[in-house]
Amino acid sequence: MEKSRIDFLSERLLSVYETLEAIEPLTQMEPDLTVDDAYAVQLEFVTKKLDQGHKIVGKKIGLTSKAMQESLGVNEPDYGHLFEEMVVDPQNPIIKKKQVLQARVEGELAFVLKEDLTGPGVTVDQVLRATDYIVAAIEIVDSRIADWRIKLEDTVADNGSSAFYILGKNKFSPNDLDRIGVKMDLYKNSELINSGTGADVLGDSAYCVAWLANKLHDYGIKLQAGEVILAGALSAAVPAKSGDKFVCQFTENLGEVSIIFE
Repeated sequence: MEKSRIDFLSERLLSVYETLEAIEPLTQMEPDLTVDDAYAVQLEFVTKKLDQGHKIVGKKIGLTSKAMQESLGVNEPDYGHLFEEMVVDPQNPIIKKKQVLQARVEGELAFVLKEDLTGPGVTVDQVLRATDYIVAAIEIVDSRIADWRIKLEDTVADNGSSAFYILGKNKFSPNDLDRIGVKMDLYKNSELINSGTGADVLGDSAYCVAWLANKLHDYGIKLQAGEVILAGALSAAVPAKSGDKFVCQFTENLGEVSIIFE
C-alpha cells in the first residue's frame, strides 16, 4: 500500500480520539487492505502518538480464542500497543462516558516483564524466565469503527481495538501460578455473565506472549523489560454502558479486579 494511504487511514483513526465519532470500516475505504497493510497503519498510528508525546507501556494480544479466530477467518492472534494513558488507577477504577465509544470488558492475565524478549524463536520457557510477575487484569476494548463492524484488518489497524486496562494487586511469580488452570468469573452488575480458564487462551497465556515476541520481530519490534503484556481474554468480551460495574474474580489467589462506567 502506498505511504499516502497508510498516512490517511492512520489519521482517520487518530481523529476519532478528538471527535469521538466512530468511522466506517477501513476495509470499506480500502477494499484491498491486507493484514500487513493493517499493521503498517497501526505502526503509523503509533508513530503519530509517540510524536504527540505519548509513551508506550506494553502490548496487548487479541483473538486468542478459537471461536474468535473462526469468526474472523484467521488462524493466529493479533496485537496492539498499550499507552500510558490507557492505565486505569486501581484506587479510582472509573471510566467516564466521554472516554469510550462502544466499550467492552474482558478478564485476562497480564505478564510484567523483567527482561527483553526478542524473536524469532522465543519459547514459553523463555517467556517465563523473562517474566517478573503475573497479575489478574481487566481490559476495556473499544472500536473506532462504527458498530463494531470489523474484519481482522480493521481491528489490527485500529491498534487491536485497545482502550484501557487495570491490573490486580496480587502478584505471582510465573512458577508459583497455575496459569492454565486458573478460572475467571466475569460479573456485570452482580450478575454472572461468563467464565473462562487459562486453558481457553490458546492453551496457555505464556504461549501467546511467545507468539507476540515472534510476531513483533517481523516488524522490527521487541518486547522490553518493564512492559505489561495483556495475554488475551479468558472469555468473551461483554458490552458496557454508563452505570455498569464489572467485577472479574480469579482463582489461584489472584483476587478480583473491578471497573465502573460512569
